[in-house]
Amino acid sequence: MARLQLNKSSLARQQTQLKSYQRFLPSLDLKRQQLMGERAKAVEEVATLEARVHSLAGQVGDQLPMLANEDISLDGLVRLMDYELTEENVVGTRLPKLDRVEVKVADYSPMAKPHWVDDVARLLHDMIEARLRVQTAKARLKLLDKAVKTITQRVNLFDKVLIPGARANIKKIGIYLNDEEMASVVRSKISKRKRAT
Repeated sequence: MARLQLNKSSLARQQTQLKSYQRFLPSLDLKRQQLMGERAKAVEEVATLEARVHSLAGQVGDQLPMLANEDISLDGLVRLMDYELTEENVVGTRLPKLDRVEVKVADYSPMAKPHWVDDVARLLHDMIEARLRVQTAKARLKLLDKAVKTITQRVNLFDKVLIPGARANIKKIGIYLNDEEMASVVRSKISKRKRAT
Protein backbone atom coordinates (compact mmCIF):
# COMPACT_ATOMS: atom_id res chain seq x y z
CA MET A 1 0.00 0.00 0.00
CA ALA A 2 1.31 3.45 -0.92
CA ARG A 3 2.46 5.76 1.84
CA LEU A 4 -0.14 8.36 2.78
CA GLN A 5 0.83 11.84 1.60
CA LEU A 6 0.06 14.53 4.14
CA ASN A 7 -1.05 17.41 1.91
CA LYS A 8 -4.22 19.14 0.75
CA SER A 9 -4.48 17.27 -2.56
CA SER A 10 -4.24 13.95 -0.71
CA LEU A 11 -6.93 15.21 1.69
CA ALA A 12 -9.22 16.09 -1.23
CA ARG A 13 -8.57 12.64 -2.81
CA GLN A 14 -9.41 10.85 0.45
CA GLN A 15 -12.60 12.90 0.89
CA THR A 16 -13.68 12.07 -2.69
CA GLN A 17 -13.00 8.38 -2.08
CA LEU A 18 -14.96 8.46 1.18
CA LYS A 19 -17.95 10.04 -0.58
CA SER A 20 -17.89 7.43 -3.34
CA TYR A 21 -17.59 4.58 -0.79
CA GLN A 22 -20.53 6.00 1.16
CA ARG A 23 -22.51 6.34 -2.05
CA PHE A 24 -21.89 2.73 -3.15
CA LEU A 25 -22.38 1.05 0.24
CA PRO A 26 -26.20 1.40 0.39
CA SER A 27 -26.64 -0.10 -3.09
CA LEU A 28 -24.34 -3.01 -2.21
CA ASP A 29 -26.24 -3.58 1.02
CA LEU A 30 -29.56 -3.47 -0.83
CA LYS A 31 -28.26 -6.03 -3.32
CA ARG A 32 -27.13 -8.22 -0.42
CA GLN A 33 -30.59 -8.01 1.15
CA GLN A 34 -32.27 -8.86 -2.16
CA LEU A 35 -29.96 -11.84 -2.68
CA MET A 36 -30.64 -13.05 0.85
CA GLY A 37 -34.38 -12.77 0.15
CA GLU A 38 -33.97 -14.77 -3.07
CA ARG A 39 -31.87 -17.31 -1.18
CA ALA A 40 -34.62 -17.71 1.44
CA LYS A 41 -37.13 -18.32 -1.37
CA ALA A 42 -34.77 -20.88 -2.91
CA VAL A 43 -34.42 -22.72 0.42
CA GLU A 44 -38.20 -22.82 0.72
CA GLU A 45 -38.55 -24.04 -2.87
CA VAL A 46 -36.03 -26.85 -2.32
CA ALA A 47 -37.90 -27.96 0.81
CA THR A 48 -41.25 -27.86 -1.02
CA LEU A 49 -39.92 -29.83 -3.99
CA GLU A 50 -38.23 -32.42 -1.77
CA ALA A 51 -41.50 -32.82 0.15
CA ARG A 52 -43.23 -33.44 -3.19
CA VAL A 53 -40.68 -36.15 -4.08
CA HIS A 54 -41.21 -37.82 -0.69
CA SER A 55 -44.97 -37.54 -1.14
CA LEU A 56 -44.79 -39.20 -4.55
CA ALA A 57 -42.58 -41.97 -3.14
CA GLY A 58 -45.11 -42.46 -0.34
CA GLN A 59 -47.96 -42.66 -2.86
CA VAL A 60 -46.16 -45.42 -4.72
CA GLY A 61 -45.82 -47.43 -1.51
CA ASP A 62 -49.39 -46.76 -0.36
CA GLN A 63 -51.32 -47.01 -3.60
CA LEU A 64 -49.29 -49.58 -5.51
CA PRO A 65 -48.22 -52.46 -3.26
CA MET A 66 -48.57 -54.69 -6.31
CA LEU A 67 -45.22 -53.36 -7.55
CA ALA A 68 -43.63 -56.06 -5.43
CA ASN A 69 -44.84 -58.56 -8.04
CA GLU A 70 -41.69 -59.22 -10.08
CA ASP A 71 -43.55 -61.14 -12.80
CA ILE A 72 -44.65 -57.90 -14.43
CA SER A 73 -41.71 -56.12 -16.04
CA LEU A 74 -41.80 -52.32 -15.88
CA ASP A 75 -38.29 -51.75 -17.22
CA GLY A 76 -38.16 -48.80 -19.58
CA LEU A 77 -41.78 -47.86 -18.90
CA VAL A 78 -40.96 -44.19 -18.31
CA ARG A 79 -37.85 -42.37 -19.56
CA LEU A 80 -36.57 -38.82 -19.44
CA MET A 81 -36.22 -37.85 -23.08
CA ASP A 82 -35.13 -34.22 -22.86
CA TYR A 83 -35.21 -31.12 -20.73
CA GLU A 84 -34.29 -27.51 -21.26
CA LEU A 85 -32.48 -25.28 -18.81
CA THR A 86 -32.34 -21.55 -19.40
CA GLU A 87 -30.58 -18.84 -17.45
CA GLU A 88 -32.43 -16.31 -15.37
CA ASN A 89 -30.84 -13.10 -14.12
CA VAL A 90 -31.78 -12.59 -10.48
CA VAL A 91 -30.21 -9.50 -8.90
CA GLY A 92 -27.17 -9.79 -11.17
CA THR A 93 -26.70 -13.52 -10.60
CA ARG A 94 -27.28 -15.97 -13.43
CA LEU A 95 -29.37 -18.89 -12.18
CA PRO A 96 -30.57 -22.01 -14.01
CA LYS A 97 -34.29 -22.29 -14.66
CA LEU A 98 -36.04 -25.46 -15.78
CA ASP A 99 -38.19 -24.47 -18.74
CA ARG A 100 -39.24 -27.76 -20.26
CA VAL A 101 -39.23 -31.41 -19.28
CA GLU A 102 -40.01 -34.16 -21.76
CA VAL A 103 -40.77 -37.53 -20.21
CA LYS A 104 -41.90 -40.38 -22.44
CA VAL A 105 -44.09 -43.23 -21.36
CA ALA A 106 -43.38 -46.33 -23.44
CA ASP A 107 -46.23 -47.78 -25.42
CA TYR A 108 -47.72 -50.85 -23.84
CA SER A 109 -50.83 -52.88 -24.43
CA PRO A 110 -53.53 -52.30 -21.83
CA MET A 111 -54.58 -55.90 -22.44
CA ALA A 112 -51.12 -57.31 -21.71
CA LYS A 113 -50.44 -55.26 -18.57
CA PRO A 114 -52.59 -54.89 -15.46
CA HIS A 115 -54.72 -51.75 -15.01
CA TRP A 116 -52.49 -50.37 -12.23
CA VAL A 117 -49.58 -49.89 -14.69
CA ASP A 118 -51.29 -46.63 -15.77
CA ASP A 119 -50.94 -45.31 -12.21
CA VAL A 120 -47.32 -46.45 -12.05
CA ALA A 121 -46.56 -44.65 -15.33
CA ARG A 122 -48.22 -41.45 -14.08
CA LEU A 123 -46.38 -41.54 -10.73
CA LEU A 124 -43.02 -42.31 -12.37
CA HIS A 125 -43.57 -39.45 -14.82
CA ASP A 126 -44.30 -37.08 -11.92
CA MET A 127 -41.35 -38.42 -9.90
CA ILE A 128 -38.83 -37.88 -12.72
CA GLU A 129 -40.02 -34.32 -13.24
CA ALA A 130 -40.03 -33.59 -9.50
CA ARG A 131 -36.49 -34.93 -9.03
CA LEU A 132 -35.24 -32.83 -11.95
CA ARG A 133 -36.86 -29.77 -10.40
CA VAL A 134 -35.17 -30.56 -7.05
CA GLN A 135 -31.76 -30.78 -8.76
CA THR A 136 -32.33 -27.45 -10.51
CA ALA A 137 -33.52 -25.80 -7.27
CA LYS A 138 -30.44 -27.08 -5.42
CA ALA A 139 -28.17 -25.73 -8.16
CA ARG A 140 -29.91 -22.34 -7.86
CA LEU A 141 -29.48 -22.40 -4.08
CA LYS A 142 -25.78 -23.21 -4.40
CA LEU A 143 -25.24 -20.27 -6.79
CA LEU A 144 -27.24 -17.95 -4.54
CA ASP A 145 -25.17 -19.03 -1.51
CA LYS A 146 -22.01 -18.14 -3.42
CA ALA A 147 -23.46 -14.78 -4.54
CA VAL A 148 -24.57 -13.90 -0.99
CA LYS A 149 -21.10 -14.76 0.33
CA THR A 150 -19.40 -12.59 -2.31
CA ILE A 151 -21.67 -9.57 -1.84
CA THR A 152 -21.38 -9.86 1.96
CA GLN A 153 -17.59 -9.77 1.62
CA ARG A 154 -17.89 -6.63 -0.52
CA VAL A 155 -20.25 -4.94 1.94
CA ASN A 156 -17.87 -5.78 4.79
CA LEU A 157 -14.91 -4.47 2.76
CA PHE A 158 -16.62 -1.11 2.29
CA ASP A 159 -18.18 -0.95 5.75
CA LYS A 160 -15.32 -2.24 7.88
CA VAL A 161 -12.17 -1.44 5.86
CA LEU A 162 -12.47 1.21 3.17
CA ILE A 163 -14.77 3.74 4.87
CA PRO A 164 -13.04 3.61 8.30
CA GLY A 165 -9.65 3.71 6.56
CA ALA A 166 -10.60 6.79 4.54
CA ARG A 167 -11.97 8.49 7.68
CA ALA A 168 -8.77 7.70 9.58
CA ASN A 169 -6.65 9.05 6.72
CA ILE A 170 -8.74 12.24 6.55
CA LYS A 171 -8.36 12.70 10.29
CA LYS A 172 -4.59 12.08 10.15
CA ILE A 173 -4.12 14.51 7.23
CA GLY A 174 -6.36 17.10 8.93
CA ILE A 175 -4.37 16.92 12.16
CA TYR A 176 -1.09 17.20 10.27
CA LEU A 177 -2.31 20.18 8.22
CA ASN A 178 -3.66 21.92 11.35
CA ASP A 179 -0.35 21.33 13.14
CA GLU A 180 1.54 22.69 10.13
CA GLU A 181 -0.73 25.74 10.01
CA MET A 182 -0.26 26.32 13.74
CA ALA A 183 3.52 25.92 13.40
CA SER A 184 3.48 28.36 10.48
CA VAL A 185 1.61 30.94 12.58
CA VAL A 186 4.04 30.46 15.48
CA ARG A 187 7.06 30.79 13.15
CA SER A 188 5.53 33.93 11.65
CA LYS A 189 5.05 35.51 15.10
CA ILE A 190 8.57 34.60 16.19
CA SER A 191 9.95 36.06 12.96
CA LYS A 192 7.89 39.23 13.45
CA ARG A 193 9.22 39.64 17.02
CA LYS A 194 12.83 39.17 15.89
CA ARG A 195 12.39 41.86 13.23
CA ALA A 196 10.80 44.23 15.74
CA THR A 197 13.80 44.07 18.07
